[in-house]
Amino acid sequence: MASLRKWIFAGLLVIVPLAITIWVLDWIVGTLDQTLFILPAAWHPDRLLGFHVPGFGVVLTLAILLVVGAVTSNFIGRKLVQWGDAVLVRIPVVRSIYGSVKQVSDTLFSESGNAFRTAVLIQWPREGVWTVAFVTGTPGGDVATYLRDDYQSVYVPTTPNPTGGYFVMLRKSDCIELEMSVDEALKYIVSMGVVVPANPVPAHLAD
Repeated sequence: MASLRKWIFAGLLVIVPLAITIWVLDWIVGTLDQTLFILPAAWHPDRLLGFHVPGFGVVLTLAILLVVGAVTSNFIGRKLVQWGDAVLVRIPVVRSIYGSVKQVSDTLFSESGNAFRTAVLIQWPREGVWTVAFVTGTPGGDVATYLRDDYQSVYVPTTPNPTGGYFVMLRKSDCIELEMSVDEALKYIVSMGVVVPANPVPAHLAD
């Protein structure tokens, strides 16, 4: 029985990551294939070839992103984007939704953006309990007028899904900056502590 249990767990370690990876890729390809509906019916690959070939939506999406990115990278394109933004922010309901999504996307996807700046160790959700979080910036606006000390904005992700979490503002002295990279910290969180980052090499030994 011990050998059977060992073999089962060994098989799970191989099959589960592979199955989840295939499922995620299938979902992504299936979702992107829906972009084919923007093409005229006569141009659909399924109709031209007579059978469905998954992945054409991925190619089409990449092509659209490249074209839009190339157009908006020049002066005229940037002006058109600014004009479109100005129009959208004047629409009452659209303004609140588009404005919030625009700010988040600019932070996440722009070359100068840096959503997660530093991995830190904080006490959460109570004193004596520690977790890994990410510094996202400093408090601003009206909030900053009430926080007299040196505070910073911190995102506390949940495990194993880091897309959900909590936004808190903590004193900088209450956050211990870690030497692990943001990617290593994310892997550490997603794996629920199973994938432990390697110990950083001290600066005087790195040379």
